[in-house]
Amino acid sequence: MNNPIRKLLWVAPGDPEKSLDSATWLDTSRELNQSGWNVTLLAVGDGKSKTLKGVHVYGVSRPEIYLMRQLVFHARALSYIYRRLNSTDVVLFHSMSAPWMLALAMLMRLQKRRLPALVMDTRTVDMAPASRGRWKDSIRRNYHAFVEKSVNRWVDGRLAITPRMAAYVNIPHEKLWGVWPSGVNAELFQTARSARTWPASGAPIQLVYVGVLNYERNLMNLSSAVVKANAEGAQIAFSMVGDGNQKDELEKFAATTDGCVRVLPRVDHSQVPGVLSRAHIGVLPFPDEEKFQVSSPIKLFEYMASGLPILATRIACHTDVIGYGDYVIWMEGSDEESLLAALRQVWKKSGELCGMGGRAAIASKAWTWSESARKLKTALETGLDNLAIRKA
Repeated sequence: MNNPIRKLLWVAPGDPEKSLDSATWLDTSRELNQSGWNVTLLAVGDGKSKTLKGVHVYGVSRPEIYLMRQLVFHARALSYIYRRLNSTDVVLFHSMSAPWMLALAMLMRLQKRRLPALVMDTRTVDMAPASRGRWKDSIRRNYHAFVEKSVNRWVDGRLAITPRMAAYVNIPHEKLWGVWPSGVNAELFQTARSARTWPASGAPIQLVYVGVLNYERNLMNLSSAVVKANAEGAQIAFSMVGDGNQKDELEKFAATTDGCVRVLPRVDHSQVPGVLSRAHIGVLPFPDEEKFQVSSPIKLFEYMASGLPILATRIACHTDVIGYGDYVIWMEGSDEESLLAALRQVWKKSGELCGMGGRAAIASKAWTWSESARKLKTALETGLDNLAIRKA
């Protein structure tokens, strides 16, 4: 006898067609749908339903006004959820949605409802350094800290991106339903591998970073190190693709480098394979700080699946994935001298890059969205079963 299909409403307050992290929602939801779940994403949109990558998405409209956009989005999302309580098993949400889900939890308690289960997923922590002192950063930091401390009192379950994250935000053992990491659509990104031309001997090596161009990402140190490596005789170009609070400063620096450092506009997720096809190494220069240690960097898996060797700092979120893999050149620190030492190795290994990229692509098969969705499915189903026992 087949198990009944379970219904998941996933509140994801971003644009699934433009966000660089859209695969987290769309690819995982598609895999869940194929394994016996029925997933609807509640994402930013035009107030209409549509299908993206085989996933039902309800586009919640909102004004693009700071603070107001979250208020309006969640009020409308909550209305959508409330009308479907009787047919829903799990409402999955992230910390930004917690206040509205608390209102739902209180309403369900008054109505003595056992389902749907309310489950919060933690996939990132606030990245902005407290020393910067921007008021928006302060509001965001204090908000997320409050949510992480208070949500365990009323939520049915918690999920996290890594075991380190679960420990970092102090998720109680009895509340932790499971851990599911980031992943990659291997088929999508292998197109970059087949389209790539590797550098001839002595030709420039193209480094690429795709993601947020923020101060804490250590991109300026790497940019400076690239210039110094070229002054020593290497031929290395570094392209940064994205947007963020350090973009203007990086653009000003790039303008002084005779083209060896470039800052390019952000692209939709569907265009990332094309960007990676023109590169020879994917870079992750993050410093050894706890907020990076606890993560599962999606771009690492996308670099690997596209057949790129990796240039990365030797920090936990990278070593937990790569281990002793021989497709990486390690940066032993995040300071400029450590980055420069790694770039010297990059130039020496120019003839080995193709082989390293092939090994990276093979290793990426252990980190697909299919594998991540399998972990999420197990967590949700085990959590629901345990919840039924507790509430019986």
